[in-house]
Amino acid sequence: MAGKEVYDAGSIAVLEGLEAVRKRPGMYIGSTSRKGLNHLIYEIVDNAVDEHLAGFCSEITVILEKDGSCTVTDNGRGIPVDMHEKGVPAERLVFTTLHAGGKFDNSAYKTSGGLHGVGSSVVNALSSWMEVRISRDGYVHFDRYETGNPVTELENGMLPRLSRTRETGSSIRFLPDPEIFEKTRFSATEVKSRLHETAYLNPALTIHFKDLRGEEPEVIEYHEPEGIVGYIRDLNQNTQVLHEPVYLKGESEGIQVEAAFQFVNEFRENVLGFCNNIYNAEGGTHLTGFKTTFTSVMNTYAREIGILKEKDPNFTGADIRNGMTAVISIKHPDPRFEGQTKTKLDNPDAARACGKVVGEQMVLFFDRNLETLKTVLSCAEKSAKIRKAEERARTNLLVKPKYSFDSNGKLANCEKKDPSLCEIFIVEGDSAGGSAKTARDRSYQAILPIRGKILNVEKASIDKVLANAEIKTMINAFGCGFSEGYGNDFDITKLRYDKIVIMADADVDGAHISTLLLTLFYRFMPELIYEGHVYIAMPPLYKVMPKKGAEEYLYDDKALEKYRKSHKSGSFTLQRYKGLGEMDADQLWETTLNPETRRMKRVEIEDARLASSVTEILMGSDVPPRKAFIYEHASDAELDV
Repeated sequence: MAGKEVYDAGSIAVLEGLEAVRKRPGMYIGSTSRKGLNHLIYEIVDNAVDEHLAGFCSEITVILEKDGSCTVTDNGRGIPVDMHEKGVPAERLVFTTLHAGGKFDNSAYKTSGGLHGVGSSVVNALSSWMEVRISRDGYVHFDRYETGNPVTELENGMLPRLSRTRETGSSIRFLPDPEIFEKTRFSATEVKSRLHETAYLNPALTIHFKDLRGEEPEVIEYHEPEGIVGYIRDLNQNTQVLHEPVYLKGESEGIQVEAAFQFVNEFRENVLGFCNNIYNAEGGTHLTGFKTTFTSVMNTYAREIGILKEKDPNFTGADIRNGMTAVISIKHPDPRFEGQTKTKLDNPDAARACGKVVGEQMVLFFDRNLETLKTVLSCAEKSAKIRKAEERARTNLLVKPKYSFDSNGKLANCEKKDPSLCEIFIVEGDSAGGSAKTARDRSYQAILPIRGKILNVEKASIDKVLANAEIKTMINAFGCGFSEGYGNDFDITKLRYDKIVIMADADVDGAHISTLLLTLFYRFMPELIYEGHVYIAMPPLYKVMPKKGAEEYLYDDKALEKYRKSHKSGSFTLQRYKGLGEMDADQLWETTLNPETRRMKRVEIEDARLASSVTEILMGSDVPPRKAFIYEHASDAELDV
């Protein structure tokens, strides 16, 4: 067993009190959208995984309860319940005090995930209620909180005991607070994806998932003894693979490093980084170390084998990684991250450790597996040739525009030059575009009309994408270039607008146009979405004009149904907007363009791996998986970006 044998109140270190979480929840969980809501589950699960990493937990159960609450149970040691030096049971400190937990006592947890030790208390603070059952020391101990405050009376200064038990572990049930979150229904699809990922990263761990909210309970067990090799197989299950997954493992500077990779017959890079079981969406130093070393070693092999001649330039990193699917997972005793929700690792020693382990293990593997080496290098050689051809195509296709208008003269630009103050609306059709140009505030709002439905980039080759007039217009207007499988010309610092707003009609065609645009952004300019620059305008569906009282705009059928319940039939006139072009300039400004009164949804991606596979299913050429997905998720359908 790893870790400290005595896990008690002395293991709980306290750094500061629990204030401001309910006032500024976004600082702690990223947002109060569905993404932040699901994050509550992940925080409690991550604490249970820490017990597993310490050698004391083999099973975790996550239940989405009928009443909307969630229960997370583990068979670890159980949270300490004895009296802390602060004068309260240690469990109370864990759930009511920021930065109180065993992960601050280095001997209790060698490595840990979670939100810098604030996870349990933040989940408690953002829940209507939470119930805690702890099995240890021969008893089941109980505590209950409401809006973060304990409501259970202590018995002689200790938590009340419910019953005797020989088991150990913790069970935490909580109900998210509707006053905090925009929506309080957990997304089973996203939770399952995260739990399955956690099972891949911990091959000795078994995770049970139960969703009791539907008519038929859903029960799944996640156990992946192959670890990240199994994860690679899963990621590549719908593609043509070129060799068996390669697994590398080692330790350097006290950091455990695992890496697995496999090349497929597609020119797209998919490299995922994890630190202490937490997915780092923006990568970090561990990925930098992996990529730099992989590129260096492969270029050395390319010259030794003779694929690269003396006068040839080296393959670029993008050349070598095209077609690569890789998972890099490290265990770090003292990780540092940029941002509260751990999206980017910042430890310099992680780069050194990954570089050293990967460099040594790659050479050992490829020296004994020359056929795999030749396969990987042939991918790089092919990629380099295509890259050079595409560079010539880009030079011919992408004409650098003047700042004020795009190359086709469609863009009605704004007057301000400071990108942080500017926003651009992408509008379908000349009619809506004309209204929008009249309605806008030209000082900071730009209008870009597009004609009809743009190319579906999921089905098209790169040369067709770059040759498409509407896509070229957008690339030129945004000013930051684009990313694709043969290189990366995208530079977010050159973006000319802080907000890119998709303004489509509120019908099926409008939804399809929005989806095509989102697919384009996700595949070729993903940083626009990840950094929060992409929005979807929410124009109203109806305008009601009562015989008495003020006119109102209603944004969906639910709002209309509510209005009809409080107003007699015949007491108002109803106008339905079939499209943006039906609004005059004043109405369009008031409902869709005016920052004081408009409604917009920012596009967020919670799970990049899930988003990529869903995009491939829904927008790709393979029909059977699309039908299966639609049938499976038809009951879940709602506009939730």
